[in-house]
Amino acid sequence: MDNFKYYTPTKIFFGRDEEKNVGKIIKEYGFKKIMLHYGMGSIKRNGLYDTVVKSLRENEIDFIELGGVEANPKLAKVLEGVGLCKNNNIEMILAVGGGSVIDSAKAIAAGAIVDFSPWEFSIKNKTPKAHLPVGTILTIAASGSDMSDSCVITNEVTKEKRGFNTDVNRPLFSILNPELTYSVSKFQTACGITDIMMHTLERFLSKGDDFEITDNISIGLLKAVMDAGRIAIKEPNNYNARATLLWANSLSHNGLTGCSRKYLMSVHQMEHEISGMYDNVAHAAGLAAIWPQWAMNAIEGDLSRFKRLAYELVGIKETSDPIKDVKQAILELKAYFKEIGMPVSLNELKIEKSRLPELASNISFNKARVLHDIIDIDYDMALKILEESF
Repeated sequence: MDNFKYYTPTKIFFGRDEEKNVGKIIKEYGFKKIMLHYGMGSIKRNGLYDTVVKSLRENEIDFIELGGVEANPKLAKVLEGVGLCKNNNIEMILAVGGGSVIDSAKAIAAGAIVDFSPWEFSIKNKTPKAHLPVGTILTIAASGSDMSDSCVITNEVTKEKRGFNTDVNRPLFSILNPELTYSVSKFQTACGITDIMMHTLERFLSKGDDFEITDNISIGLLKAVMDAGRIAIKEPNNYNARATLLWANSLSHNGLTGCSRKYLMSVHQMEHEISGMYDNVAHAAGLAAIWPQWAMNAIEGDLSRFKRLAYELVGIKETSDPIKDVKQAILELKAYFKEIGMPVSLNELKIEKSRLPELASNISFNKARVLHDIIDIDYDMALKILEESF
């Protein structure tokens, strides 16, 4: 097995009513003035905003607000937040929402202590050394940004969606109450299930020797998510199912399922170009549309990993033709995505076939980049996967 580093400094407060303690938590850390960051207003409609504000005021936490974060969070909103933080001497940022809000908060936190745009971090021109602390109250099980080192934002001018990974991105604390996810729609629940699965699938199907504890954690997590996902779609107020998804959301992207693996998450990187160009495409919907064909093309890149996927996760009965078995497993996972309500083709996402070469060019950075995963994805391979996914 390969050497690895594992670092998860985020303190988790998990369970019913934990969001009511947010003011006390922040006060115990010693912060007195914060930014409250949120999305398009759902937390005001469902009462969470009032709960948070009440807790902040009871604990004498001064705050300013910045709402309006969209899906695929935008650079313009990040820059607005950076200005507010600098002009108001903000000490930390509280992100209340899903992955988009948390990623926006991380980018603001990185930009608030430098004299240049945080987009420089996204395009890898600069590396952040520190940023303002970020706390989160999570409202959807999906991205894992509540414990991860990643931050992905979209430059709406250039239509580029880029991410940067660094340990300073990891939140100081995160509050996870499964009941806050009851009101998440069936489609967004399915998006979350898909994103959680992809975070572990892409680590599992990557370079590196077998490491049984990591592999078994990954397979167990995937099984639990698939089972809980089916229940949550049918019974949105099932606490145990929602709790399973919420905790799996965190564990799937905090590095645990990648210990000893050399993962690139090339399907994620391909999808970023799709939802960067098509802002109406949900990130997980794009993943569900292209992962099956990526997998079909990647089988012989590491057949042993795919065999474990087929026999241990999907439960395919082993035959004398392992490649056939693996293809059947991929089709069954594709069927699962369809069962929970995900699109499984680019055509379903209303992407024009004529623009696939442009997408392939974006993925390959105008044919200058190759994603070296268990298969190499250059312009030609990217276009092949996109065309087969159409």
